[in-house]
Amino acid sequence: MSKDHELRRQMVQTCRAMNDSGINQGTSGNLSQRCGAGFLITPSSLPYDKMQPEDLVEMDFDGSYAGRRPSSEWRFHRDILRARPDIDVVLHCHSVHATALACQHRAIPAFHYMVGVAGGSTIRCSSYATFGTQALSDAALAALEGRSACLLGQHGQIALGKTQGSALWLAGEVETLARVYLLALGLGEPPVLPEEEMARVIDRMQRMSYGLAPEGEDAGTGDTARPRDTMPA
Repeated sequence: MSKDHELRRQMVQTCRAMNDSGINQGTSGNLSQRCGAGFLITPSSLPYDKMQPEDLVEMDFDGSYAGRRPSSEWRFHRDILRARPDIDVVLHCHSVHATALACQHRAIPAFHYMVGVAGGSTIRCSSYATFGTQALSDAALAALEGRSACLLGQHGQIALGKTQGSALWLAGEVETLARVYLLALGLGEPPVLPEEEMARVIDRMQRMSYGLAPEGEDAGTGDTARPRDTMPA
């Protein structure tokens, strides 16, 4: 199996996982991944349960493509991948709670430390622009500056990653944060963590793998987590 075909197969699986996890519905949402000198992107108007690896569309950064018609949102996929060499995957979905906030043009503030997974002290919401337009791409790029996720005004969310798995995970985290934030708002506006605390949180997140303690000293204790076989006798 060629590397290209395996990448296409993985993209189909990720698209189906988007719907299976509940962060996307029907034919909404789209996915792209850098590939060679261009990128692969999901086609327009094809349900994920009917999509096959050969249906993925090969695009160049000049907007030319081969095969099926690409997603109507190809512009922001192209522009994000071109502007962000630090990431290889762009995932867009219409998850319910994130979209509810986006419909109010409401960013997710640092009401919870996990907001830092998107790279800053907020998950911004972009201005509204018609789907599929250059204006929407420009708005998305502005909202994603220094971030790996954003909400799209009256539209949905975008999550970025080095891999499909990391982008899918981040989209799920954004949706969870949006849901918790909406629940918290039912009790009143929640307190927001200060910028200096979020800077500490983000620094620690950048030094750790998911679910594992950071390397080095634990803040405030001087303790260091080490594998058991390295502990002194």
